[in-house]
Amino acid sequence: MEYEAVIGLETHVQLKTRSKMWCGCLNAFGAPPNTNVCPVCLGMPGVLPVANEEALRLTVLTGRLLNCEIPAHAKFDRKNYFYPDASKNYQLTQYDQPSTKGGYLDFEFAGGVSRVRLTRAHLEEDVGKLTHFDRHSGVDFNRAGVPLLEIVSEPDLTSADMAYEYLNALKEVLQQAGVSDCDMEKGMVRCDVNISVRPKGTKELGAKIEIKNMNSFSGVRRAAEYEIARQVEVVTKGGKLAQSTRRWDDVAGITEEMRTKEHAHDYRYFPEPDLMPCAPTESWLAEVGARVIELPLARKQRLMKDFQLPATDAEVFKSNVALGNYFEAVAKQAKNPKLLANWLINNLQAKLAELNGLETAEQAALGVEPPDLKLTGLADLKFKPDALLELVALVEAKTISSSAAQTVFGELFATGKAPTAIVQEKGLAQVSDTGALEKFCDDVIAANSGPAADFRSGKAAALNFLKGQVMKLSKGKANPAVVGEILERKLKA
Repeated sequence: MEYEAVIGLETHVQLKTRSKMWCGCLNAFGAPPNTNVCPVCLGMPGVLPVANEEALRLTVLTGRLLNCEIPAHAKFDRKNYFYPDASKNYQLTQYDQPSTKGGYLDFEFAGGVSRVRLTRAHLEEDVGKLTHFDRHSGVDFNRAGVPLLEIVSEPDLTSADMAYEYLNALKEVLQQAGVSDCDMEKGMVRCDVNISVRPKGTKELGAKIEIKNMNSFSGVRRAAEYEIARQVEVVTKGGKLAQSTRRWDDVAGITEEMRTKEHAHDYRYFPEPDLMPCAPTESWLAEVGARVIELPLARKQRLMKDFQLPATDAEVFKSNVALGNYFEAVAKQAKNPKLLANWLINNLQAKLAELNGLETAEQAALGVEPPDLKLTGLADLKFKPDALLELVALVEAKTISSSAAQTVFGELFATGKAPTAIVQEKGLAQVSDTGALEKFCDDVIAANSGPAADFRSGKAAALNFLKGQVMKLSKGKANPAVVGEILERKLKA
């Protein structure tokens, strides 16, 4: 019997606010333990929480971006449990009346566009961080009370690779909208992965097994691959799977059982008595709506349609917002947007990445997840966008060769001088004068009788050698297309 996987994800995202959810303590990473704390976030007796309005805005903004319903009323609840990192012995979250409901995210997968439905995106607070030492444990409450958005998907994912692409697409939306920095190294995104298997073609879900607190997308993919194979092996051998919670051991590459799964009523949810329900007004919703951005996938599709870009180029501009904005500002005046895109992606992006110290190629070779490319130098470029159009025009008019154009771009980037001025100053103009090129070709044929004879005997590759000799003789200024025509005509005569 063939089995299929059913996967749902609960993604916890730290919101990009200056302060915590209920108090004025800094929402900042890296401070000494237990320094960004106060009686409110420590849950001292008699304190009262005050909701962070920016966190509420970012929650509703996310709902708008993910096609969610924004209810007229939402409230906060106490999720009661005892654990050392929860100083209040409860967590403030949203249970039966969240700030957003439903929704979906479209993303590219397996050569097409897939859709994952969402159950909700609700707001809650983070808890402290436990650190385990040899003989004791320490708890740091700096993170306690930091606003988290929990985005819960329906079980629409069917493979580890699909889960990985969904998470990357979700991260891209949240980063570009300014909802969260999604810095994995700072713990800003964590995932719980719910996995079950069932006979292919059936509708009934199998026992749900949850893998807790995954802190990298590549880890989610590896853990899901292992867990799917483990569950299939159990059921094919006649075993039964029970609903449970497991942890991922990244070093050993296995999941291990932690406990049987609690049910919602175990947490004894009840409405938070110290917070009023949320009832957003039309004007407040309009203010949040003004912050909605074009979704990354929609932008990619539009760039391909409006500028006839290939998917690979549009993907770069989709992911690198600053570079994409720069392209769109210039491309409106470009006769050949594709050629302009080539210069931005292959040349300008490389120069800026070099200045920013991003070794993405080396990291990719090592299988390391690349950093988010932040092109911080665009505003400080020494040349104006029109200069790139001028450079592209010089190449299209065959005024300069492609190799000379690289020299021009290097000087343009370093000094900001106009491309035409650089060409004149360095004598880079391409020679297309037929008389001069005829002389170069005659000299090369006379000096290379062997390759000339090879071409005449049918070895077409010999022509490239002779063209190279002409380019060398002309110091790279000869028009290669014209050189090829002249050489072929003379050798066949």
